[in-house]
Amino acid sequence: MILSKNIFKPKSNANPISPNIFCADPGTIVYKNRLYVYGTNDQQQFYETKQNTYEFITSIVCFSTDDMVNWTFHGEIDVKKIAPWCFNSWAPDVCLKKHKDGSEKFYMYFSNNGCGVGVLCADSPLGPWTDPLGHALVEMNMPELEGCPNPFDPGVCIDDNGCGWLCFGGGIAPGGDDSQPGSVRLVRLADDMISFDGDFITLPAPYFLESSKISYLNGTYIYTYNTSWVERSDWKLEGIPKPSQCSMAYLCSKTPEISGSWKYKNHFFMNPGDMGLNYSNNHVSLVKFHDEWYIFYHALLLQENMPVSGGFRSICVDKLNFDEDTLTISLSQGTRKGVNSIKPLNPFEIIYGSTMFTSADIEFEKAHSASENPSVKAAADGAWFMVKNVDFEKKPSYVQLNLKGKGFVEFRTGKLSSEASAIIKINSQNYQKVEVPLLNNLEKIEDVFFVFSNEGICLKSWTVK
Repeated sequence: MILSKNIFKPKSNANPISPNIFCADPGTIVYKNRLYVYGTNDQQQFYETKQNTYEFITSIVCFSTDDMVNWTFHGEIDVKKIAPWCFNSWAPDVCLKKHKDGSEKFYMYFSNNGCGVGVLCADSPLGPWTDPLGHALVEMNMPELEGCPNPFDPGVCIDDNGCGWLCFGGGIAPGGDDSQPGSVRLVRLADDMISFDGDFITLPAPYFLESSKISYLNGTYIYTYNTSWVERSDWKLEGIPKPSQCSMAYLCSKTPEISGSWKYKNHFFMNPGDMGLNYSNNHVSLVKFHDEWYIFYHALLLQENMPVSGGFRSICVDKLNFDEDTLTISLSQGTRKGVNSIKPLNPFEIIYGSTMFTSADIEFEKAHSASENPSVKAAADGAWFMVKNVDFEKKPSYVQLNLKGKGFVEFRTGKLSSEASAIIKINSQNYQKVEVPLLNNLEKIEDVFFVFSNEGICLKSWTVK
């Protein structure tokens, strides 16, 4: 069989998290030992035009992991269908709110183009998502928002008192300038998370551009943002270095509703182009997962290996240098290599076909409902995908695939060039669970490769027994 060589994410690199989906502006949440990442769906723009001008993006993508290297693609959230009033859906951020009545709900805040913030809610991090308001939560013509030309790029957090906080902003306020635009806003959310319980506060973020995020740790609120591209010609903070252009910086406060209490600390993540990657805009999310801090960001890594240009971004992850005791975020590095696995994958559970490390000529068959996960689909004969660090120490005897199509799938272990450990034949237009014996003994941690003989074969899930 001739194997596809359309590999845009090398087998040696953990970045970007997806080998075949353009996505950006990550928002993160940890729930039940899984890390969920939501992003702007650059792939939708890619399908419409070869320039990423963002105007066609009306959906959000979701991925999750429990090992930091194999990522499950959960498909697109069709925001335009859920909230027909919206113009676009960019830069999502998500939180879990435990309401006073004992209920729990997930809330997703997103940029409605550059003119406001929308909100969706769900009972699960995977939806189905609904529109609780029927209109935007934040709009640029709100009287309370005078001086905030572009109220977009929302960030949300819940503090130890169960109180929600929302931040956003963009542009230069009347009376502001490049060094202090004056357009960042922070507001306390009511218990319903879809209305406000306080005034809009202006945060003094030097050389602010976009990409607001808010976190809470050890009694302190941490606001992170993307600085602008302009020269730092008017830097007033003695003893604190100027942030590099289009880098990420942060402020801290213990009293968030007092504007003057917010103090600039430093920049902590340079532009990807200043870290040996390609220059792009900048947007990050900070998250702690299994006692390690990570920084999610976007770069042009997938695009740089493809015969395309146009500014199509991909979500990446690296370790974050965060000292919790001093609340100091030191300069962190974005890399192509990315992070290491924190645990092996358990193949004795049902594994979604859309869980992978990298792939070649693999696409996704759209799920029929929001409760289903998309299946992988071979886009060409010889397509394949890889799952990293699969633990076979319990010595399985069989592999079972839930698939459809015509042809066969080879289950290879160790290397892509290895002989098949199992060959699974299929000739069905409907999904079938096909179980076959393994041809050799598997008893250690191995990488796994699924190789598809024919275009159009779809794999929904797999497991070993």
